[in-house]
Amino acid sequence: MSDRDGIREHLKYYRDLGVLGVTTDPKWREREAAVAKPAAEPAMEAEASVDAAGALAELRAHIGDCTRCKLHTLGRTQVVFGSGNPSADLMFVGEAPGADEDEQGVPFIGRAGQLLTKIIESIDLRREDVYIANVIKCRPPENRNPEPDEVATCEPFLSQQIAIVRPRVIVALGTFAAHLLLHTDVPISRIRGVVHEYQGASLIPTFHPAYLLRSPDRKRDVWDDMKKVRALLNDRP
Repeated sequence: MSDRDGIREHLKYYRDLGVLGVTTDPKWREREAAVAKPAAEPAMEAEASVDAAGALAELRAHIGDCTRCKLHTLGRTQVVFGSGNPSADLMFVGEAPGADEDEQGVPFIGRAGQLLTKIIESIDLRREDVYIANVIKCRPPENRNPEPDEVATCEPFLSQQIAIVRPRVIVALGTFAAHLLLHTDVPISRIRGVVHEYQGASLIPTFHPAYLLRSPDRKRDVWDDMKKVRALLNDRP
């Protein structure tokens, strides 16, 4: 592939995310180049990562082949716990696994997950740099909305995941995750892109990737929200 073809493909990638222009502002380039995680001794970072990974493994073992709510009797294949960097600065929280996730045991790997990967890469990160989890750990039948007893069962596990990972920024993907974490029923269209606080982290709600597949005209809104996420990550404490 020639350099020109490579540039064309790169621009198409951002256009698919709803980005209509590319800034040449040098200040923005400086912010993009900033390292998200504060400088720390490598040994300390490695130790923290090992501790978090161990704590997540213990939590996963505690959940086991969960039978705490009725979802285990309604056709789910397995628990979909979470994946990614156990000490990530950025964490994404979705609603519940779909068919692909239920089959493979990994969150966000279907069409919506592929779009989420592009969204992550649009702010110069990789999937392995972030942590991804859902509120509900088992697939509801026919992808229906989770019911109150299912939420009551799974919410403590999500809260523990967040406490272990200790992200600096959380992105709530979609109405369900945003309403649960923020304890609100305000429409997602009104709270998306607004910075909130959750367990000491900055929390930004945005549209769910599955919604973007149905309404691609809202990709620009998510791009605007992700620029805020990038700015928060670049703002070292």
